[in-house]
Parts: sequence; structure tokens; C-alpha cells
Amino acid sequence: MRLGHTGDMLSASHPLPAPLPRRVLVAGVSGVGKSTLARRIADVWDIPYTEIDALYHGPNWTPRPSFDADVAALVASPAWVSEWQYSSARPVLAARAELLVWLDLPFRVTLARVIRRTVRRARSRETLWNGNTEPGIWHAFTAPEGIVVWSIRTRRTYRRRVPALERQHPHLVVVRLRSRRQVDDWLRGL
Repeated sequence: MRLGHTGDMLSASHPLPAPLPRRVLVAGVSGVGKSTLARRIADVWDIPYTEIDALYHGPNWTPRPSFDADVAALVASPAWVSEWQYSSARPVLAARAELLVWLDLPFRVTLARVIRRTVRRARSRETLWNGNTEPGIWHAFTAPEGIVVWSIRTRRTYRRRVPALERQHPHLVVVRLRSRRQVDDWLRGL
């Protein structure tokens, strides 16, 4: 039943198994649109969405001490959608998830998105998680932990992580979406 690029993953054109998954992860590099897609899945399937960045980031961008406990509570619930991020959370999330949607868009698309988002957030001083705001455009482009630098540095990691995850968790249905059109088509099919 599971067919696609690696022989295991579903593509945008393959139907999901019935019943529909109730524990869903969205994976991909920074700026690819994970949170946006996760919210849309949650809306369409009427299941709760938890933004994992909000669980992770405390005031002044410090990791929240309760992060691992919060992730454990999240995965214990019967239905949820979240992003597949953070090393301590990835295995816990994957062990309970039924579906992982991998946004594997071309890096030029992702880079343009992360730059636009960062500039917008920095200019507007948009409050993100727990009172944090973007540290600034200069920081985003030059600091080792800056979001644009991070996106560039980690752009290929999911091409290793997702196939390895699929081998570790054969119960997990993986859908790989490689273009904006595939994302839109897949969402229409929900």
C-alpha cells in the first residue's frame, strides 16, 4: 500500500489509509511551512494542533524546563498535530504518530520563505512564543543559531532523518510532498 519515492513513502497522489490518522507530524526544514500545514490539517480533520516551538521556547529564547514533560503529555492524548522538531522530542513524537507529512520543497522556495518570514517578524516586532521576538535581521543572517543560517545549514538533514525514521517505525505512514502544487493537491484530497 505504501508506495512512493523511496519505495515506502506515499506521494501526494496516494490515498491515506482508513481510518484517517489522528496523531500527525509535519517535518521539514525551517521556513518550509510546517506550522502552516499543521494548522490546516488540524482544521480539516478537527484535531488539536500544538505548535512545538511554543512548548520549547521560554522567555529570552531559553528552553523551557517542562518541554520533555509537555511533549510526553501531548503524545499521550488521542489526537494531535504538531511539528517533528527538537532532538529530545523527535523519538517520542514518532513513536506515537500515525502519519508524518514531509515537506521536501526545493530549497530556493524554503529559503525565500524563511527570509520573508524573518524580515516580516523583525520589522513588525511580532510576538512569537512566550514573549519572544525575532532577534533581528542581522542576527538571522550571521549568528550560528540565526534562523536563516540554521535553515541553510540543516537543509539536507531530513533527507537522512525521514528514511531512517521510516525504517525505525514501520507503523508510521510517511507522505512526501515535493512542491507547493503537491501540498495544495494533497490538502484538497483531505
